[in-house]
Amino acid sequence: MSVTDNNKLKLYGFNNLTKSLSFNIYDVCYTETDEDRKKYIEYVDEQYNSERLTGILKNVTEIIGAKVLNIAKQDYDPQGASVTLLISEEEVPVYVLDPSCNRGELAPIRENIVGHLDKSHVTVHTYPESHPQNNISTFRVDIDVATCGQISPLKALNYLIGSFDSDIITIDYKVRGFTRDMDGKKHYIDHKINSIQNFIDKNTLSRYMLTDMNIYQANIFHTKMKLKAIELENYIFDIKEENLSIDEKDKIIESLQKEMTEIFYGINVN
Repeated sequence: MSVTDNNKLKLYGFNNLTKSLSFNIYDVCYTETDEDRKKYIEYVDEQYNSERLTGILKNVTEIIGAKVLNIAKQDYDPQGASVTLLISEEEVPVYVLDPSCNRGELAPIRENIVGHLDKSHVTVHTYPESHPQNNISTFRVDIDVATCGQISPLKALNYLIGSFDSDIITIDYKVRGFTRDMDGKKHYIDHKINSIQNFIDKNTLSRYMLTDMNIYQANIFHTKMKLKAIELENYIFDIKEENLSIDEKDKIIESLQKEMTEIFYGINVN
């Protein structure tokens, strides 16, 4: 139930609740040599450059029913990218819009872009990573969606999951502040939720091992997801699976599983 539903509960003034979704994914890949690691980092850096990430965040904004006020983006040297959008729940008239805002229209000559919403914001940062003593390379994406009012970032959750190759997913959702009804009573949440899993597609849930840690009285919800099955061809870079021996395949899968377990539980496994 929404406290903004006119048939059930009327609010006094604006809905002051802030809903924040933090979406974190890891993609892992087997990179045996320095050359493999370099090629993998270059690949993910190109696949998830600031231009593509801007498109993803624009789609997120549309899905949750918001409007873009401003965008800022940046590709980093040697690797990584960031994009920020400022958004609004409703269309903002041009005459009240800050003249520094680009309303989502990016000039071709600009090399950095940030996106802003009048009540909310959406950000993404990428972190390609490798180490010469480890034959596994990783790519991390952090996305934060913060909204005020009726719009909810949970509506974009399945789209975000489908936009990335995700071996490990960590999702945090919280509701902050309060809003009042016509009688002055405070309301600290405006929708029913007991788990983030309620908002994830069933087919996606079937592919992952999931665990929840929720603090209901504080409106804090946390879900972690780890891909169940490893299909080796999706994890080897510039290597053909048919050229690997059974022992080599087993060794690679063991390395991948170890990396994914460490990331999922946040511990180092000896």
